[in-house]
Amino acid sequence: MQTISEVLNRMDVIVNECRISQSRIGYFAILYRQVTRRIKEGILRGEFEDNPRMEKLDVLFAKRFIDAYELWRGGQKPTQSWFLAFEASKKSSHLVLQHLFLGINAHINLDLGISASETMAGKNITGVQSDFNKINAVLAELVDGVKANISTVSPVFGWLMPLAKGRDEMLLNFSIQLARNGAWKFAGEYHLAADKKLILKDRDKNISALANKLINPGKFLAAITRIVGLAEWKSVSKTMDQLDVLARKV
Repeated sequence: MQTISEVLNRMDVIVNECRISQSRIGYFAILYRQVTRRIKEGILRGEFEDNPRMEKLDVLFAKRFIDAYELWRGGQKPTQSWFLAFEASKKSSHLVLQHLFLGINAHINLDLGISASETMAGKNITGVQSDFNKINAVLAELVDGVKANISTVSPVFGWLMPLAKGRDEMLLNFSIQLARNGAWKFAGEYHLAADKKLILKDRDKNISALANKLINPGKFLAAITRIVGLAEWKSVSKTMDQLDVLARKV
């Protein structure tokens, strides 16, 4: 894949595969496809600091998710961060928001820094920081919009916030801004590292630990999520369609 149009074509295929197989990976795929559409529109309008470079970054970034998905579908193992997200998609006990955050966790916290470094190979990575932040801004806007309207597919999700107020729960306190800041720091470290495989392995281990906190929240929140989950839509394809409607409205 060399262009965003090619990425979008592949994302369409993944979304359709998930809809047919009732795979909850489709929740993240729906959201990320809309992010990619927004980036493409922004490039066509000349919104970025370097629009051709933004397309390269976006393609490299998307390819990491697509490659991980294809490895997993083929019975092979991607990075542990993605493996945990994909394996979690088999379970109906997790909330829609948990599935979304697991994908975002792997993609921003691990993939984005690597993609930024590869985009700026042989150059100073600080040159791409502005456009790096803009990708995150698009994703944050979409996630905030979906989260604000998640009650359409999760009617009692709003119970979580007041009941868990003041608790240090990863599920409720997941911050794309904090993830972005950590991803940028990692991008710089990865870019300068002599042994990129080693630093990637170490980062993947740390991000996998965050994934496990999303999958296994504290006992109190776990009990609440079970109750909330009972009221969520059971049809994966219908939930995907509604998430698509929400994402397009943002």
